[in-house]
Amino acid sequence: MDKTFKTEESTSVSRRDFFKKTASISAVAAASLLAPAALNADDPAIMHHTKWGTTLGDECNYHPYGVPSKYEHNIVRRTSALMSSAGDMHAAISMTPLYAQKGIITPSGLHFTRTHNGVAHVDPNEWRLMIHGLVEKTIVLTLDQLKKYPNESVIHFLECPSNGAAEWKGPQFNSVQFVRGMMSCSEWTGVRLKTILDDLGLKPTAKWMLAEGSDGSEMSRTVPVEKVLDDAMIVWGQNGEALRDEQGYPARLFLPGWEANLCVKWLKRLEFGDKPWYAKEETSKYTALTASGKAIQHFYALETNSIIIAPCPEKPWTDLKKGEMIEIEGLAWSGYGTVRGVDISFDGGKNWVEASLKGLVLPKSWTKFSYMYKYEGKPLLLQSRSYDDSGDVQPTVNQEKTVVGVEGVYHRNAIHTWEVTAKGEVNNVQVRS
Repeated sequence: MDKTFKTEESTSVSRRDFFKKTASISAVAAASLLAPAALNADDPAIMHHTKWGTTLGDECNYHPYGVPSKYEHNIVRRTSALMSSAGDMHAAISMTPLYAQKGIITPSGLHFTRTHNGVAHVDPNEWRLMIHGLVEKTIVLTLDQLKKYPNESVIHFLECPSNGAAEWKGPQFNSVQFVRGMMSCSEWTGVRLKTILDDLGLKPTAKWMLAEGSDGSEMSRTVPVEKVLDDAMIVWGQNGEALRDEQGYPARLFLPGWEANLCVKWLKRLEFGDKPWYAKEETSKYTALTASGKAIQHFYALETNSIIIAPCPEKPWTDLKKGEMIEIEGLAWSGYGTVRGVDISFDGGKNWVEASLKGLVLPKSWTKFSYMYKYEGKPLLLQSRSYDDSGDVQPTVNQEKTVVGVEGVYHRNAIHTWEVTAKGEVNNVQVRS
């Protein structure tokens, strides 16, 4: 559905101006939620014994490796012809079903996937990691040797820098899974690179690190040493288990808050040098063409962003009645630090109210936000806008296009809009303001 709405140009994106106008729609306390409908005395689910309540269940180990309920069969990653090779539908990326996200941890089996030469299947017994270049001691590590270093676990999001790229010349998908599904959030377990480098010794002239993967594409990216010595990790665990093959088993580079393309999978080599390598993926790809005709290379941290996941096209409000209370929910994140707040608009960005942050609020992680809304059965242009502790504020579509134009596909974090119709249907639209 290709709809475009125009609103008044915003003269400022500062927090000072956010609340000069207040929305006419006010939050209502959770205690005022409507009571459930009266009991239907003829409801067989209440009046009769159920099959599962009168028969012997399966043994605990009927699936040695646990699987979701058969009733959750639609909760899967999906691919698109738009993002697949012509003819054979060979997909290089699959997207997370954000509409089904229950908390801030994405199940490993639903984590978004991006490959450059398909999913590699690496024998952990033959895997090796070489660290060399401007280090005092060159080393080749086996997986067992890598795991002997002190490990830690952290919760961070991982996002493709082209997440939402298809939307920039108008709405392409009527689905939150395809609009923003090139991201997930997990608990990652591994060792900080600084811990290894403290052991090896880093020469003063080392300013850059080249990370190279062992898959057929030999994916490689250049990382400044400042990030390496800050929070960069080599991870081998995800959500309490080993990495899945599609996530770089047995070990990958992880750079919290930075674009996922830099987090090289199936890692085999780290080389330290005094200048960047200008790899293919940071020269011909993953760059941003500016209005001057020059491209931004070495694009790193992902800006503050947010998306409403309920309602969305997969979870409309068509079953609601006027006067019912409903919770608006969404996800916010920032590669620069911690989300400080999220605002919600019901009229395409003319007026804003403040949402509540719920659950864990962690740096470089998904943060859930919520707002209780009284459904009135009237059309809405529903938006969310996040801001973080670095001072970064999520821009409007026009504010972003002024900076990065319309041809670039990376680091697109402008405010997204859902149109909610009078019947409660939800459509993907674009508000240019």
